[in-house]
Parts: sequence; C-alpha cells; structure tokens
Amino acid sequence: MVKILQPEGWETVQRILVILAHPDDPEFFCGATIARWTDAGHQVSYCLLTCGDKGTHDRQISGEQLCGIRHQEQMQAASHLGVQQVRFLDFPDGYLVPDLQLRKAITRVIRQEQPDVVVTCDPQLLFVGDERINHPDHRAAGQACVDAIFPAARDHLYFPELLEEGLEPHIVREVWVSLAVEPNVILDVTSLWERKIQAILFHRSQIADEAALRERMKKRFAKDTTEEQPRYEEAFRRIRLG
Repeated sequence: MVKILQPEGWETVQRILVILAHPDDPEFFCGATIARWTDAGHQVSYCLLTCGDKGTHDRQISGEQLCGIRHQEQMQAASHLGVQQVRFLDFPDGYLVPDLQLRKAITRVIRQEQPDVVVTCDPQLLFVGDERINHPDHRAAGQACVDAIFPAARDHLYFPELLEEGLEPHIVREVWVSLAVEPNVILDVTSLWERKIQAILFHRSQIADEAALRERMKKRFAKDTTEEQPRYEEAFRRIRLG
C-alpha cells in the first residue's frame, strides 16, 4: 500500500548513500527528497558509477572533456542540495553491466561509507511510460547496487580481498529504490520542487532548452492536483533490511 510518510520515522541522523549511474541522475530521480533529507540534518553523499562521458550531441567535444565538465556540474548541483561528498567511479558511460567487477566496486564503497540507507534505482524498469526506454546503465546500476548490498557488503567471505584493504562487512538497514516499478512510499516534496529544478539546471551540458525543461518539470505534478494548484511527489520502493 502506498503511503505518504511525514516524516520517515528516523529518530537519529542517517548516513545516506546515493548510488546511481550518471551525473544528474540524483537530481532528476530524487533531488527534492535529497534536499528534504539534508535540510533535516541527515548526511547525504553520492557515488556516481560513470561520469556521463557520452551524453552529448556535440561532435566537437571529446569524452574526456565531457567527463570533466560533468564532474564540475555534478559537484555544483550536489552542493545546491546540501550534499557535501561526491565520488565518481568513472566506469565508461553506456557500457555498465552488473558484473562482479561493478559489484565489487560498489561493495567497496558501501564498506567505506557504512551508510544506514542506500538510494539506487529500479533494475526492473525497462520502459518509462509509453514514450521512453530506460537507459541500460540505470538498470545495471540498480542491479549491481542491490547485489552489493545483499549479500556482498554484509558477508566477509564475499570479496575477501576487501578485508585486506581494512574494509569490514557492513549491513545497510534500508534501501530506497527510485523509479520504482512498484513504489510503496510517496513523499510530498512540493515545497522543494523548485530547488530540485534549480539543481537540475546546473547540468548545463545536458540541457538544450532551459525554458522547456522548466515547463516540463512544472507539469510533473501529482495526478490528483492541477497546474493551478500543483502538488509534487517523489516515489520509492522502501526495503527495510535490519
């Protein structure tokens, strides 16, 4: 059953790690929720698996140049949402697969960061409505992240070489899956929607028409509201593991 949580029920400061494929994914997928959490005093950090080095139609820019640009854009967007730490694993954009190499890399980050909560995206989402195909990197990121959370990050015999790096097993207590096929949590983020849009706009290399993007985002209001009196939501599948 979908329900609106006000608040999430956390009684202490949470360490929240957002693991997604590309720069701008956190802002587009759940930027308002991230702002909600940082405003409440929770510690949010990002781990982006690629640097988005293929996300351009400009034939004059190299992938290496684009990677540098997108690093900077992501740092600015994250700062706007109150996120202090961003790390990039810099796997090649567009080529992510949920293999053991990626799972190990994510397991390493989870053991390093020791988050209470991990946010990722739904590996089951193939089609977005009737007009879009979900990026394969998104699906791969979600699958590899879920597989790293359980059981690899938890159990010491998975990737024992991480123990040699001084990284002990870690149990993630909650997973929040964005773009969820079957969400069970909806958060009202109306008051933070403009801040989400502003964070997205830091990703200038990805925006051909700022006015059109603003208009599109303004129209993503909840189904039971109107453009004149909009309410905005972000939905997740929340899994409690411990």
